[in-house]
Amino acid sequence: MNKIKLDIVGLSFSQTQSGAYALVLGEVGGQRRLPIIIGGSEAQAIAVEMEKVPLSRPLTHDLFKTFANTFQIAITEVIIYNLVDGVFYAKLLCSNGNRKVEIDARSSDAIALAIRFGCPIYTYEFILASAGIVIDSNDYAFLENIQTSTSTSETKQTASKRDFSDLSDDALMEMLQKALEDEAYEKAAQIRDEISRRKSS
Repeated sequence: MNKIKLDIVGLSFSQTQSGAYALVLGEVGGQRRLPIIIGGSEAQAIAVEMEKVPLSRPLTHDLFKTFANTFQIAITEVIIYNLVDGVFYAKLLCSNGNRKVEIDARSSDAIALAIRFGCPIYTYEFILASAGIVIDSNDYAFLENIQTSTSTSETKQTASKRDFSDLSDDALMEMLQKALEDEAYEKAAQIRDEISRRKSS
């Protein structure tokens, strides 16, 4: 089967479903979107790497990458290869230069690792045909009961301007440190974006 390359086009959260997030993958060169519902910790692991939030201690996926790099193992690609009863199945294609191995994984974990290893994400036509949604823009209103955004970075930039614009630079730095200590990485990304916006203006 021919593989179809996917990009991450959005990460959305729900105000009505506690802990529910939607990771939205987009068909490269096409208009189909593949929404995958994931948990809060998995969403955080993806958002932290996408936003390059500095961490005081490594998360599980960061530890996995360090472990793999130590033993010269690379993830070369991620494939979302099946969909059964609404559950997506993924696998990691790994190589140490001499041997190639496929490892089964949850789609959320596989994507969190794909971001860290900088490897491509693929799926197959039958999955996009059955679960994909064709849209002309990044309007994710099709995700029932989930408040969505055009992109993670745009959401965080808007939130940072709204919540932190009246604070001093010193107060922002203190809040950033506190957020990192509390492992509130999404809030830390918002504060960091506000600090970056001030430096560039």
